Amino acid sequence: MQPDQRHWASLAALGLIWGSTFMVMALALRGYGPFTLATARVVLGAMSLLVLMAAMRRPMPPLAAWPWLVVIGVLNTALPFFLLSWGLTHVPSAFAGISMAALPLFVLPLAHVFSDERMTRRGVAGVSLGFAGALVLIGPGVIGLGAGMEGWGQLACLAATLAYAVSSILTRRAPAMDSITMAAMTLVVGAVVMMPLMLAVEGLPGWVGLGPGLAILFLGFVPTALAALIRVFLIRSVGSVFMTLVNYQVPLWSVVFGWAILGEDLPWRFFAALGLILAGLVIGQWATLKRLFQ
Repeated sequence: MQPDQRHWASLAALGLIWGSTFMVMALALRGYGPFTLATARVVLGAMSLLVLMAAMRRPMPPLAAWPWLVVIGVLNTALPFFLLSWGLTHVPSAFAGISMAALPLFVLPLAHVFSDERMTRRGVAGVSLGFAGALVLIGPGVIGLGAGMEGWGQLACLAATLAYAVSSILTRRAPAMDSITMAAMTLVVGAVVMMPLMLAVEGLPGWVGLGPGLAILFLGFVPTALAALIRVFLIRSVGSVFMTLVNYQVPLWSVVFGWAILGEDLPWRFFAALGLILAGLVIGQWATLKRLFQ
């Protein structure tokens, strides 16, 4: 099916939603800790999708799928949500957004090793360029890991990207099941993992103010639940190839929101890294983009 205006509008909305996520997380962290923020996202997202599952009478996953769902739930929700939340206490939101742009570049070599998707020479070139962009993005921060927390925050954001990449490969290899059910159950797993950790480390959260409170509600319902539904709609109607275009929007929006809303000071290496990573994406996904726009 060829994309029409609905699909392009949905894609633009998804890029805007995911691109604003890091800025909103930074606002929520002004009143809540990283464990609370990560837990709120998975709990609110899980509640929303469980209600949708019930309304649409979607089936529960088969027993054989649960080991996959547990691992995917940890790697796709609990772990990256916490790593990003903690990382954003030490790095600008724009950094996290740009690091997420490297996700497809992590997926390519992992898919080459663990699935039947072989990497071409063009793919190797794209990954290499994107990796160079990641090194520029990190800059001198990691050199001083023992001196401050910025380097650790940078590594946390990149580790979250790697967790998403591994979960993407596992999602492709998992047993067949309803897509909405899978999204809901992975969020349920994330909630089960994160709630005890939040209570043990940060305690039961309360309402700490309008700004952080609204931010945390937005994160649970919009980029976690609503975005999952938009993603399912796009993949089922026009395919995953079309979905790859969102990877080019997210880092651009994260930079815009970080600068315009949070007043973040963005060093030149952020823009150099963004250019290298996006160029690596274009090279690595050239065949995909060519098919899409023919």
